[in-house]
Amino acid sequence: MKIDLTETTSSKINQALVSARRAIGTPAIGMVLTLVIVTDEENAYDALKSAGDASREHPSRIIAVIKRVSRSPRARRDARLDAEVRVGSDAGTGETVVLRLHGELANHAQSVVLPLLLPDAPVVVWWPEDAPADPAKDPLGALAQRRITDTYSAEHPIEELAVRAATYSPGSTDLAWTRITPWRSMLAAALDQQPAEVIAATVEGESDNPSCELLAMWLADRLGVPVERTLSQGPGLTAVRMETKNGVIVLDRADGSLATLSMQNQPDRAVALKRRDTSELLAEELRRLDPDNTYASAVKFGVDKLHAGGEVTAKPVEGAADKADKTPEAKAPAAKKTPAKKAASK
Repeated sequence: MKIDLTETTSSKINQALVSARRAIGTPAIGMVLTLVIVTDEENAYDALKSAGDASREHPSRIIAVIKRVSRSPRARRDARLDAEVRVGSDAGTGETVVLRLHGELANHAQSVVLPLLLPDAPVVVWWPEDAPADPAKDPLGALAQRRITDTYSAEHPIEELAVRAATYSPGSTDLAWTRITPWRSMLAAALDQQPAEVIAATVEGESDNPSCELLAMWLADRLGVPVERTLSQGPGLTAVRMETKNGVIVLDRADGSLATLSMQNQPDRAVALKRRDTSELLAEELRRLDPDNTYASAVKFGVDKLHAGGEVTAKPVEGAADKADKTPEAKAPAAKKTPAKKAASK
């Protein structure tokens, strides 16, 4: 069921939600959280579709906030709220409210969203595009326990990743980090099977891919070894190589779907490592609402070492991981980079 409301208020939207639930015979729906999507008209359809698919695992009230740009000075002075309420099959397993904020009201979205939040339920805010520099200090982000951004959609992803590190607050995360969960799981499992000291590592992937940078920083942070970042044609991450005292461990995925895990004195193994769509990534993030300390440690580790070339060094000097790089990033060359030098021990 869909209900269109023009020049409405938050109170009328709540009344429409109650009326719609009664009309379809479900006056009470068990929803576990409120997901607020801050987007624009261009990306609203894809974001709502991904959120609707994720709601099949996490029944939720989805609130899409679309700030409409006013062209004339008179229109910018006028504040108007239009809404679309979706319940039932049109809203996945929960409810969907699409808010279009016109004029001055676009600068006060939190005052519209606050009355629509589910009582006593967690709030998650997701920016598919154009996330604020500091999500925790954003008026909408301040309402949430979890804040999800996506540096991959930024115009300059590596620079955006440095911003995420400099402004990190507990509860913040990024879909570029979520994309490498299967890689981290496979690499950890490989080291469990072949427990040996890792001497060095190499991460290979396409340029300007923040997931590659995050994986390289995670390895350097957790293993304390030099990590080399090399370029490939993609798609996404294509290979990780870890040199150990017992031989080399290689996880290679050339086609973006099926990977091969190779270890010393063991047969090669085919591993399903497909690239996941946004709804799967979002569903994974909604499974945990506590701060992701592993992400925090990884993203902060390389904040003063990130360059367009992707060079990462191991074991930073004391306190260096908390400083943002102030120098402009150089353009990434197409050739292979020089391995990073190991920094002095703490």
